[in-house]
Amino acid sequence: MHRPDAIHHSLKPILNTVTNFAGEFMIICIIENNNWLYPFIKKMNKYAIILFLFAFSFTGKESNGMHVLKKLPPKLYFDPIVTSDSVNCIIPFSRAGNLILIKGKADTTEGNFILDTGAPGLVLNLTYFRNYTTNNKEGETGGITGTAAILQTTVDKFFLGPVTWHKAESDLVNLGHIENSKGIKILGLLGMQLFKQFEMIIDYEKSVIYLHLISRKEKGAYKNEMLKDTSAYTMVPVEILENKILMYAWMAGKKLRFIIDTGAESNVLDSRLPNKIFGSVVISRRVILSGSGNKKVEALYGDMKDMKIGNQNYSTLPVLITNLEKMCYSYDTCLDGMLGFDFLSLHKIAFNFVTNKMYIWK
Repeated sequence: MHRPDAIHHSLKPILNTVTNFAGEFMIICIIENNNWLYPFIKKMNKYAIILFLFAFSFTGKESNGMHVLKKLPPKLYFDPIVTSDSVNCIIPFSRAGNLILIKGKADTTEGNFILDTGAPGLVLNLTYFRNYTTNNKEGETGGITGTAAILQTTVDKFFLGPVTWHKAESDLVNLGHIENSKGIKILGLLGMQLFKQFEMIIDYEKSVIYLHLISRKEKGAYKNEMLKDTSAYTMVPVEILENKILMYAWMAGKKLRFIIDTGAESNVLDSRLPNKIFGSVVISRRVILSGSGNKKVEALYGDMKDMKIGNQNYSTLPVLITNLEKMCYSYDTCLDGMLGFDFLSLHKIAFNFVTNKMYIWK
């Protein structure tokens, strides 16, 4: 093993070229509610927030990834109407690599969707929804191999188990590079915005997700029976910022801000963090990040030591180190890293998106 400080400096030119890490793609998502405001909202100008999905994966030394080149002005998000035949449901899932696959249906098209809390809302694969009426958004996505216009459409009904989302606006993005890397047909992504009225418990061991649609009467009071024994888990407050799950962790005496992303297959640290942080990282190798084209860049992979989240300590967690500077432009705030599959799959984990709490089983 090599000491991280020496490698960190020697590979600084490499890391500086990795302006953003491991986003399988970029999306812009605007979702509007089908309520009394809807006719007026439809007349408003369309603005967007560039958001990254860090669906990082690699075999040996390769990964799929993409950069975003432009920042767009922000826009408010409006939630779609949610109805359900049952307030409680259990959704089974399978996996493609470390990505969670759930069966869902957009209008009449049914198939696999990736659960991706790093995405702001519903995203559809352009390959299978080309016949939908679309509108060009302001701006473009930009990646390693070029740029492409952003399209948006409206799904009349989206179904997940007994739950239905009505008149949900969705982004249309070509997800072919994910399908190629995973060898499976992917209809789209299920982002954070869809679950804002829910409690969600993800059990990786049993490959199921428990969903509860929280009513207004239950707000602030509801807890699943699995959460009755408070000694079995740690509660960590989270912040929901523009449909992203943010939380704090401690490492080397420093308070760090992370995004929680179920669509990320690796944890990530920003290479621009203070050297004191990298004194708690042991680098094992270099990895190659490749985008939707043929261009490739190098980054570092290793283990971060002695991280504390809530009152739980993690002696070691796998991590990839790369430059996250472009995330500052996307989120209008800088993040220190992200926590994905390598963290989330260690235990059963729950989110109450109404009370903004995360529960980590011990």
